[in-house]
Amino acid sequence: MAQKTADETAHPGKIVDTLSGTETTGHEWDGLKELNTPLPRWWLWLFYATIIWGIGYWIVYPSWPLVSSYTTGLFGWQSREAIVADLASLKAARGAMLERLGAASLADIAADPQLLEFARAQGRTAFADNCAGCHGSGGAGARGFPNLNDDDWLWGGKLEDIIQTIQHGIRAGDPDTRTGSMPAFGRDNMIPRADLPVVADYVRSLSGLAKPTADALARGKKIFADNCATCHGDNAKGNRELGAPNLTDAIWLYGPNRETIVEGLTNGRGGVMPAWAGRLGADTIEALAVYVHTFGGGEK
Repeated sequence: MAQKTADETAHPGKIVDTLSGTETTGHEWDGLKELNTPLPRWWLWLFYATIIWGIGYWIVYPSWPLVSSYTTGLFGWQSREAIVADLASLKAARGAMLERLGAASLADIAADPQLLEFARAQGRTAFADNCAGCHGSGGAGARGFPNLNDDDWLWGGKLEDIIQTIQHGIRAGDPDTRTGSMPAFGRDNMIPRADLPVVADYVRSLSGLAKPTADALARGKKIFADNCATCHGDNAKGNRELGAPNLTDAIWLYGPNRETIVEGLTNGRGGVMPAWAGRLGADTIEALAVYVHTFGGGEK
């Protein structure tokens, strides 16, 4: 029979590590013994407290799903009810100003400093929630999404124009939506594909981005006059009735490089903006129009 170690003699029935003096679990791997170190007492009390807290939470608050409902808890409290109460309180606090905003015309709002400031605050929140995803948090836009800070407007930058666009959208399927799109000249064989770069160079020359030869310039101008001037105008200054952009101001919705313009000529352009009438209240749409108008590019 093997002799007992000193540790086994001092602690009958237990195996104690010689170096640490701590009882082991009896597991050993390659000479390494697993210590059975107890958890700190403070940690155990904290753990027990969380268990008690969890049981208490199950009792007093909604927590467990049932077949067609859920346990309501002794308090009968729900976060949804708290949110509804907070919104009702906020609406009551803003009620008078919201009524004034809803009843005021755009001209009245612009003429009343207090109402104008309130509309801006309302519009800022609505813009962040509904418009910033495309136009950016500051309205600076992105490729294919107009910059709302400059004075270049496809459909007009007056308050009335902006509210019309917000209400009915662009190519949105609304009966009063703004329509008009750029044809696919290349895809539909309206302009030979070999001529598309010539037109692109002419368009870029209008804002000083290209200097084609005299022959190429004359040829591009002729093609432009025959196919593009109907919408963009003979002077290429655009047409807001159709949403046709000004091609002479060096402001580009999709980009100024030759390849991008050829792509647009080939496949056409026709971005879509949702119609917000019916999704947002009339007072919110008015506030949005005022807020966008104050970005810096709004027209009188």
